[in-house]
Amino acid sequence: MSGDLGNLAGPEEEEEEEPGEPEWAGEPKEEGDREGNRREPGGRSAPSGSAGPPRTGLVFTVLVLGGLLVVLDITIINVAIRTLAADLDASLPVIQWVSTGYTLALAVTVPTTAWLVARFGSGRVYMVALSLFVLGSVLCGLAWNIGALIAFRVVQGIGGGLVNPVAMTIVLRATPPERRGRAMGLLGLPVLVGPVIGPTLGGWLVDISWRWIFLVNLPLGLAALLLASRVLRPVTAAAGAVQRGGTPESADGRLDVPGLALVAPGLALFVYGLAESGRRGTVTSAGVLVPALAGLALAVVFVVRAARMRAPLVQVALLRLRAVASGTATLALFAAAYFGSMFVLPLYWQLVRGLSPAETGMLAIPQALATGASLQVASRMVDRVPPARVVGFGIVTASCGLITATLLLGVDTPYWQMVLAMSVMGVGAGSTIMPTITTALRHLSDRDAPSGSTLLTITNQVSVSIGTALTSVVLAAGLTAQGVAGAAGGAGAAGGGEGVLPTVVDGQAAARFAEACQDALFVSATLLVAALVVALTAIPGGPFSASRRLQVQSRIRAPRRRRVRPRGEAQDQSPVRAARTGDLTPPR
Repeated sequence: MSGDLGNLAGPEEEEEEEPGEPEWAGEPKEEGDREGNRREPGGRSAPSGSAGPPRTGLVFTVLVLGGLLVVLDITIINVAIRTLAADLDASLPVIQWVSTGYTLALAVTVPTTAWLVARFGSGRVYMVALSLFVLGSVLCGLAWNIGALIAFRVVQGIGGGLVNPVAMTIVLRATPPERRGRAMGLLGLPVLVGPVIGPTLGGWLVDISWRWIFLVNLPLGLAALLLASRVLRPVTAAAGAVQRGGTPESADGRLDVPGLALVAPGLALFVYGLAESGRRGTVTSAGVLVPALAGLALAVVFVVRAARMRAPLVQVALLRLRAVASGTATLALFAAAYFGSMFVLPLYWQLVRGLSPAETGMLAIPQALATGASLQVASRMVDRVPPARVVGFGIVTASCGLITATLLLGVDTPYWQMVLAMSVMGVGAGSTIMPTITTALRHLSDRDAPSGSTLLTITNQVSVSIGTALTSVVLAAGLTAQGVAGAAGGAGAAGGGEGVLPTVVDGQAAARFAEACQDALFVSATLLVAALVVALTAIPGGPFSASRRLQVQSRIRAPRRRRVRPRGEAQDQSPVRAARTGDLTPPR
């Protein structure tokens, strides 16, 4: 048993491995070494006193519950922005910091994931992160004014930023490369459940009190922590490194403080600038350019410095690996396109069609179900077929769904047509996101897994911010060109992430708003096409990738070898078998 499930497991009775289960679902079958230690898969030995692996279902229950908490929090908070502004007597620009503060906390925390896991162990870091998230949720529910709420949201974001990358590290270290697709598919279950129940649950809770949108995290969080305390056993990084037969990520275990001082404010400033561009509806304002460019400059300096260091905060040198680089580029383009479109469509439902946030959430249920179902299928397929085929199919399907929805979008478009088109896009999203992540991280070692998951988490977060900012700016510009000035201002304000506008448009303004939404969605469609090109040409095994071309050329140039039959071998082969085996030697 290798990886964190074995390192963090509590005592468990030995079970016989069932067919079709991962190798780490049961006890290892290898015999002990000469010293009496239990032999783990891959030839590594663990001390005889170490505990066996836990039940797979319990471990994934802990990880899925933690991921569900984060997804639910993001989807629920979008519904309550207007209520928070009214009850806390805060202006719209101020209330946006409820979302912006959380996002900035994520940007600062995520880069430290690899060091924290190496220093304290993934189990301990996961439990502390989950505890911080639950504590922040309770404090947010007890907030007495808008300033306290924003501060407690930062606490929530510090914990939430670590939950998903650490969970991904646990799965990567615990699963053999050939079965990581299935495992990552299970880890993506919150993608199915969160968007389905989040907006609807948020609408109901807001009717009771806005405090319950945060306090709802308490029972789930306590259940996850209780189960984690029984399933995951914290270990130190040094012990984990010894059991894995390697060395810690940093020779002396010290935090790369200069690197953190560069990347943390760099990401925070860049994300803040993107959020401001969406709120203001322009990218030329000094309030947008100054923080965005300053953050970008700090991030570039960090990358250059990390590429030359032996033990940086994040191993950016992993981008030299073809699978990691192509997966990162594909995920960046697809996340920007997909989540950018998810910003536009709720505005269309609420402003053009006059639906409430709860009704908007109900219309998203078919798309969420399609995403979750295709996620489970595609994550298993990526273990059996070339990943580029699965990812390429997903991007093509998502593009077809988004382009169809964009062309159909109008004031009187039947609901079933839009829902069907977006469900098709959901199938494509489920077939793309997790398979791409799995492909990028599949062959990383235990030592590099934390940095790999951190890189992709940062990429996803920044790409979502870029996609939302792009669609928001194009939407605001389109509304201004259409003469819907009031709505344009509202769209710019909505770009900060709350997902609602203060007014509803009708008549000619509704038609113009729908046209502006089409322009914004075409930006997302363009990004999807770019993602498809990268997936087909860069991901290993793609039909137009360099590795594929080399394979074809080698097959064309390789001479056909004749099989020489050893003496004494029977000569009475049938013509069919001779043709199949390539044995063209004439009988003597």
